[in-house]
Amino acid sequence: MTETAQMEHVTCLGCGCGCDDLTVSVSDGRIVGLNTGCPVARAWFGDGQVPWEVVRTGRTATTDEAIAEAASLLVASRGRCLVYIGTDLSSQAQRLGLAIADALRAAVDSATSATAAGGLLAVQRRGRPGSTLGEIRNRGDVLLFWGVDPAQRYPRYLSRYALDPAGTHVPEGRKGRFVISVSIGTDKGPAASDLSLELEPELEITALSLMRAAVLGRTIPLTPPPPQLTEAVDIATRLSRARYAVLVHDAEPTSQPRDPLRVEGLLALTEALNQPTRAVLSSLRAGGNRSGAEAVLTWQTGYPFAVEYSRGYPRYGPSERGLDRLARGAFKAALVLGSAALDATTQAAFSAASTVTIGPRASQAGFQSRVAIDTGVAGIHEGGTGYRMDEVPLPLKPPLNGQRSTTETLRSLAVAIQRQLGRGAS
Repeated sequence: MTETAQMEHVTCLGCGCGCDDLTVSVSDGRIVGLNTGCPVARAWFGDGQVPWEVVRTGRTATTDEAIAEAASLLVASRGRCLVYIGTDLSSQAQRLGLAIADALRAAVDSATSATAAGGLLAVQRRGRPGSTLGEIRNRGDVLLFWGVDPAQRYPRYLSRYALDPAGTHVPEGRKGRFVISVSIGTDKGPAASDLSLELEPELEITALSLMRAAVLGRTIPLTPPPPQLTEAVDIATRLSRARYAVLVHDAEPTSQPRDPLRVEGLLALTEALNQPTRAVLSSLRAGGNRSGAEAVLTWQTGYPFAVEYSRGYPRYGPSERGLDRLARGAFKAALVLGSAALDATTQAAFSAASTVTIGPRASQAGFQSRVAIDTGVAGIHEGGTGYRMDEVPLPLKPPLNGQRSTTETLRSLAVAIQRQLGRGAS
């Protein structure tokens, strides 16, 4: 019987909480147990089994053959190439993807470009009063959940950071915190709250504007004032009396249509609250190192998404995604890194281009790839760095040994591309 081994302090990238206190049990090369009942963590790790295929034009090939073919395809399309950064990648792999994009003078799109673009642009316009999750845990005494119940998609956010744990300035834990729940249409706040408010979606931005005005000491007469808006103003008064107010919202899309001005309104309210007290905005993010992709892009190019290198230096075009240009036939080739959740139209566009796919489950992508190289999942089969939703980098401690590393595969591809570009220059 195979002995079961345990690895402690494993980081989970299942959601943006980045819990790094997991113990993973492994037997016979499979994950057989986790020390948590979190459904997101269990779905993320599974049994740790992924395919390890290398496919070139529909046939099994060696890794060297596939990399040589991929380099030839991509170099032949230099200047008309898209690099798509999906999930499941370490920050080291993401950085190599950008280096390849630079060499190919490619456009760069990512899994966060559509879902996070509105919030990122709002932050660029207004700035962001943010904090680490540890600061929220230790200081937050009044918490406002705006159209989100973290227990549904971020199961350990409340128990680890925002509600239950004792903090250095909130030693009583939940008893020392006042919780406000605001539901927007079908986006419900936490049920276990001290104060709750339900708003119709069409009243959301008006409520945020009135709350900000109340915090700044201004009054806007409403005749007669709708009861919901009066309650919203009362909530703003309660927030302004906090020692440390935390406003929590979901930065990922839900089934409820969302007003594009929501993030702007929350940012403006949080900024206003920093006059009478201290306040921060906590943006909940999904997993797969999405926050890491934005951090690496910003660190390497100065921009968090929608970057292109066609002129030999990074340029920013947030009004048009690379995937939209791909659908119009603007690119001859594409390099897809990591798992990609794409709609049917985008999958067809990738199938029409000369596409190279490298990452976890590349051989099982929903589109046709000229070259597909399966690699390990960051934090499960390979180490490196992943980012929590508050942009704190965490070391990844893989419980399983993978057959092929994404980082090493991309490094080999980068070398092959440079070698071919060098031959072309001579």
